[in-house]
Amino acid sequence: MLDPAQLAALSAVHRRGSFDLAAAELHVTPSAISQRIKALEEVAGTLLIRRGQPCTATATGLRLIRHHDEVALLETTLAADLPGLAPGLATLRIAVNADSLATWVIPALAATTGFLFDLVIDDQDVSQDWLRRGEVVAAITSHPGPLQGCDTIPLGALRFRATASPAYMARWLPQGATPQALAKAPALTFSDKDRLQSRWITRQTGGTSRRAATPCHRMASSQAFVDACLAGLGWGMNPEALVNGHLANGTLVELVPDTPLDVDLHWQFTRLAAPALRPLTEAIRAAARRALVG
Repeated sequence: MLDPAQLAALSAVHRRGSFDLAAAELHVTPSAISQRIKALEEVAGTLLIRRGQPCTATATGLRLIRHHDEVALLETTLAADLPGLAPGLATLRIAVNADSLATWVIPALAATTGFLFDLVIDDQDVSQDWLRRGEVVAAITSHPGPLQGCDTIPLGALRFRATASPAYMARWLPQGATPQALAKAPALTFSDKDRLQSRWITRQTGGTSRRAATPCHRMASSQAFVDACLAGLGWGMNPEALVNGHLANGTLVELVPDTPLDVDLHWQFTRLAAPALRPLTEAIRAAARRALVG
């Protein structure tokens, strides 16, 4: 029988990145955390945490963390039938892309009671990897699956618009979004995982599917993308919901009129956690119906 306190220590060290932060989260001493990890490693017969900055779980450690998360969710479901158990708020760790978080996900989280949310922010093209590794119990992802042990629900498409300020257009794209101009005009990218700009350029220019070579400012913030476009710093693929007002009043314009890029999104979650996740799943689907295309 695995010790719940030891599993909680393992999970906290991996997710907080250090023994000290894990100790603060669990209201014990760093020494107690170290002892619990050591005892669990003796039971498992293998290394569970790679000590470093940050500390990270091994593959076996991740499997035990997933077990810990699933048990916690099962206890939450049980408490709904047996209120006397009163397990307290369960923590849900889910992977979400930044643009969904900035536009439609927060109302779904607010509509779901009984949970604390630990959000992993990553691109929709790679958020499924967090679920595959067992580091989250659910993810908003562009991949429909299938993923072993998981269910997938299509949500609709998040619509993006390639936007810039009129002053930026006059400086960098005076003849329009030609391939030659786009190769020199500074764009905005969230990270190396972000492919939206390249996908839009490929669609408009008829180029190859490889990543378009264009100078980029890097900024990992959906709101910063909008602010940077307004300031004339670069052009970016902005969620339609964040720029509709600016497009209406002319402070932003599309690089090519009426050329949206729709990104299909899916809600993917572990099958074992499905009963406990049901309230959140329903809230996610309701919010998606209001905000997404299709």
